[in-house]
Amino acid sequence: MMTRQQELNDHRFKDLNELSALVLNIIRIDGNPAIRQQKITPAGFASLLLGISLSLMLCGSLTFFIGFFLMPWVIGLLMCFYFLGLLSTISVIARAFLSWNSPPTAAPAASWKHL
Repeated sequence: MMTRQQELNDHRFKDLNELSALVLNIIRIDGNPAIRQQKITPAGFASLLLGISLSLMLCGSLTFFIGFFLMPWVIGLLMCFYFLGLLSTISVIARAFLSWNSPPTAAPAASWKHL
């Protein structure tokens, strides 16, 4: 049993598939001159371009809505990284102020350097 969303996606896929087949059939250049291709009228070509532009607008709208719904997540993640960077900077500055008079600790030398 198919859900409503799957039926809608299948319908869109079928429409896009039919449109692609129509466009490829019209612009197909066949090397065999014995096969007579149908001529397309200017009104038919305009309708074809209108259908292509309509399908591209619908796909663009879908992409826009996906981006529109994901944008709060992107902004939230960006703000989280900004806050963590700010917190890290504040901790480095605080550490520098709190330990300003203590001598820097030298790293212990490796044992092979004493040879």
